[in-house]
Order: sequence, then structure tokens, then C-alpha cells
Amino acid sequence: MSTGPIQRHEIATAAALVKAGSFTPEAENPLDDETYWHAVQVTRAAGGDVLVARQGDEVVGVVQVMVLTHFQHRGGVCVELESFHVRDDRRSQGIGKTLLAAAEELARSVGAYRVQLTSNVARLDAHRFYLREGYIQGHAGFKKLLEG
Repeated sequence: MSTGPIQRHEIATAAALVKAGSFTPEAENPLDDETYWHAVQVTRAAGGDVLVARQGDEVVGVVQVMVLTHFQHRGGVCVELESFHVRDDRRSQGIGKTLLAAAEELARSVGAYRVQLTSNVARLDAHRFYLREGYIQGHAGFKKLLEG
């Protein structure tokens, strides 16, 4: 298995992984590769990336690593992990752990003082995974969907 930056030809597969793991799959369209590729480019322009885990030539995991400059912490750099998904039939094989390590390494390379993520309250297996990997549940997250 290997991890690294997503390549253009891997967009549809990675987007399908996100759709398969989403609680709002109707919001995803893996055939709209231009939109997803644009998100990759914007993420890269800010110093982050979209990383994928590969087994052979097959994409089996994805995570978006977003670099944020905080107003707090004297303008410190923080990394937010989003769209972290491992293919259902490949879970518990170390893929998530390897992908998370790659994301953390990218965070260190940009001088981040913290890595953070949110995880849906229904994802208890994911919560156990994050806790095993040294993450703490230090905050309650709130989201509001904006219409129009």
C-alpha cells in the first residue's frame, strides 16, 4: 500500500468513496470530476492536499488536508482533515492509520501546531479509531447548512 497526493485520473474513484461514506450521498456526483479537481487545486494553493491510499493502482482511501491560518495562537497554522474515507471492504487493514499518518506528516511539513477533524456522532467505529490514534474529543462541533 502507498499514500500520496491524488492524481487527476483518480478523482472519480475518490469521489465515489466520499459518496459511499456520506450521510448525504445525493450531494456527491463522482462524474463531475472538474468540480472535485477544482477543490484539489484550491486546497493545494493553500498549502494542503487531497491524499489517497492506494493498493496497487486502486484508490482505497481518501482524506482532504486543509491548511488554515488561525487568528488565534499568534496566527498559527492548523490543519483540518475532511472527507476522510476508507473503502468499506478494506477497513481494519491499516489503511486509515497509514493515511492519517501521511496527513499528519503533511501537517508537520507546513508547521501546523494542531490537526483537527470532526466526525459524525453516528460514526462510533471512527471515533474509536481516532481515539486510538491519539486524538481527543475536546470540543463539541456544531454545523448549520446554508440554503440558497
